[in-house]
Amino acid sequence: MLYHDYPGQVCSIASSLELVGERWSLLIIRDIFRGRRRFDQIQSSLGVARNVLTARLTRLVEEDVLEKRPYQTNPERYEYFLTQKGLDLWPILMAYLGWGDKYCEPEKGKPRLIVHKGCGGEIDDRRICQKCGKPLEVREAESIPGPAEPHPEEVLQAARA
Repeated sequence: MLYHDYPGQVCSIASSLELVGERWSLLIIRDIFRGRRRFDQIQSSLGVARNVLTARLTRLVEEDVLEKRPYQTNPERYEYFLTQKGLDLWPILMAYLGWGDKYCEPEKGKPRLIVHKGCGGEIDDRRICQKCGKPLEVREAESIPGPAEPHPEEVLQAARA
């Protein structure tokens, strides 16, 4: 059985992992950063079991990483938005992205690019625009498909296989 805490570890990294280190949690947060805010959008994107997604979203809301807002009343449905606590995870995600691009990059190139909304320059893992040199905050950046991003038909073919 996997436990959700790290007994005896008085450590900020261990405390952080207790919250966002569970399987799927950072990918859920990544999807919300990308604008997928509804349960079905996130579930479709990740392919995670609905009960697992429900549990992760509930925990992230309880821990004030996400905020749940209704967008429909009958039946009741919600969208999820990052709180300031959630937005503050952006540097962590950028570091993971940079590490993955460096060590796990597919032959076709990067799956996603993070670009500066202001000038279109690519952002490095330290969150600096490579075109204009500006250090960026989360709201100044956007994620776009990279050269290795699978086309929708490739995704469907892989799902059928």
